[in-house]
Amino acid sequence: MGRIHIVTDSTSGITKEDIAKYDIHIVPLSIQFNGQTYIDGVDITPEQFLERMGESKELPKSSQPAVGVFEELFNELGKDGDEVLVITMTGGMSGTVKSAEAAAAISDAHVTVVDSRFTAGALGFQVLEAAKMAQEGQHLDDILARIEHVRQNTHLYVVIDTLENMVKGGRIGKATSLIGSLLNIKPIANLEGGEYNLVTKVRSYKAVTKYLFKQFEEDTAGKKVLGVTIEHANGMKMAEPLAEQIQKSGFNDLKYSFTSPIISTHTGPGAIGFCYYTE
Repeated sequence: MGRIHIVTDSTSGITKEDIAKYDIHIVPLSIQFNGQTYIDGVDITPEQFLERMGESKELPKSSQPAVGVFEELFNELGKDGDEVLVITMTGGMSGTVKSAEAAAAISDAHVTVVDSRFTAGALGFQVLEAAKMAQEGQHLDDILARIEHVRQNTHLYVVIDTLENMVKGGRIGKATSLIGSLLNIKPIANLEGGEYNLVTKVRSYKAVTKYLFKQFEEDTAGKKVLGVTIEHANGMKMAEPLAEQIQKSGFNDLKYSFTSPIISTHTGPGAIGFCYYTE
């Protein structure tokens, strides 16, 4: 039996160390603003992106990888009869999964494409589980069953700190944004079903921590917690108090990472993403 190669996109939040350790292949998305195109994770860092986005009057636009980019990688990975498993960010936010599916249909390789229904660390959970199993030589069907189990036991919450990007994107008016800022409103959404769903609004960082920790306790009660990540877009004011609560609860392997520019475009500066999964 040949190898199974794991492919994902640049929103997964997986560290460079884990990418190298588990031989994961990353296909990056791209971002366009101020008349330039940047390749996510290649020629712009998340920190640089946030700085330039703050200076831009227009909301950046992201683009999924081209079909040809996926096809070329699939053909290379599968040239000796190996299989390819692609796990992408949710199709509810990006056309990445469609590009991968189109490439799989014309590639000479045996390619399986999975929509993770998540992004950021919650996508990373599935990718890392698959990569570990592939490295152990496990069968594709077993890997697919495992990542489905991970998906069903994963939660992802996103907290918006400022409504600035919603104004730039035309989703809300400046007057609404001003009211929100005056009231210090922090919208909290989850990613159930692969799309953002507003679940509540709170009025302080303290209330954010209280709400998210309560959800964490309810969702993980009586279960083994396998992973917790907090991704942020310069959002440590919300991230640090929440991390302290998680660690006090007994989980000490929490991982921090900087949000991908693709995600920061949607959330704006100061936002956090809170992901966890159980056995």
